[in-house]
Amino acid sequence: MALVFVMAAALWGIGAVMGAPYRARWIMLAVLWAAVMGAHLVLPDGHPLRMATGESPALWALVGGAVVIVFVYRAGLQWLRARVRTPDVGTQDGPFSDTELNRYARHIVLREIGGLGQKKLKDAKVLVVGAGGLGSPVLLYLAAAGVGTIGVVDDDEVDNSNLQRQVIHRDDAIGMPKVFSAQAAMKAQNPFVTVKPYQRRLDEETAAALVADYDLVLDGTDNFSTRYLVNRACAGAGVPLVSGALSQWEGQLSVFDPKAGAPCYECIFPEAPAEGLAPPCAEAGVIGPLPGVVGSMMAVEAIKVLTGAGAALRGEMLIYDALYGESRKITLKRREGCPACGKS
Repeated sequence: MALVFVMAAALWGIGAVMGAPYRARWIMLAVLWAAVMGAHLVLPDGHPLRMATGESPALWALVGGAVVIVFVYRAGLQWLRARVRTPDVGTQDGPFSDTELNRYARHIVLREIGGLGQKKLKDAKVLVVGAGGLGSPVLLYLAAAGVGTIGVVDDDEVDNSNLQRQVIHRDDAIGMPKVFSAQAAMKAQNPFVTVKPYQRRLDEETAAALVADYDLVLDGTDNFSTRYLVNRACAGAGVPLVSGALSQWEGQLSVFDPKAGAPCYECIFPEAPAEGLAPPCAEAGVIGPLPGVVGSMMAVEAIKVLTGAGAALRGEMLIYDALYGESRKITLKRREGCPACGKS
């Protein structure tokens, strides 16, 4: 029998050196086993070949049977593991799979949200304008919360200078369009959400039509022309707008919703400040965690608007001063004759 085992080892080693797959190597061993069994069945007792390979075919029958049992056992284990690891995405009796129910359990046990509120989040369509400092935490938390469809608009690419505060992007994404970098991070965080990337800058021709497809818009841009454009599109479509802004150590946010009787952005800021009075972050600077704080607040307001929980910041503006750890709220009122929402 030793001769046969030596031949088997030699065949396996030759196959390994040649880079043959495991299946081919096992086939070669099976052919060797069949040849030995055939020799024992055909040759007479006492033949030198039979004497050199174990004398009796019963020994080789036992070896072959043991190998077959091992292979059947392994195949059964693989089948069972495949069944256990089969994801339950899309295989569900109700609106949520078991995995989703477990994922959103901390929302569902909240009295103000519950199962109905979580279902509203899953059915919601939210558009986020800007995938930068404010957009980063907004997008991550909306995806984590289970908002069903999230659109993200941005025409910029990830730059090394962004990574101090734009936490949705990674170092290996430098040079990648921000919308695709954000999409990858959101899908990695929650594969149950649908992400729609729009690599473009909003303009008068596309803003209104795009906003009308969504239930809620969050604006985290850093230029006034886009803010006014988004505000007018939201006011015209009757879509609530959660708007945030940053400067150095201070941030602010509000929910502009003229359809619900609240003012719009243009009611409060009739015109953009003079050049130099409100420089962008690239000129004025911004402390890294501040966008995370204000962006997270914006995500909270979005969840409140979508689920009806609590009291959203309609008609109010929350101002946060990170340098001194202070926050305050001011009341906002609609402005008569506002060109954006005066007819809403």
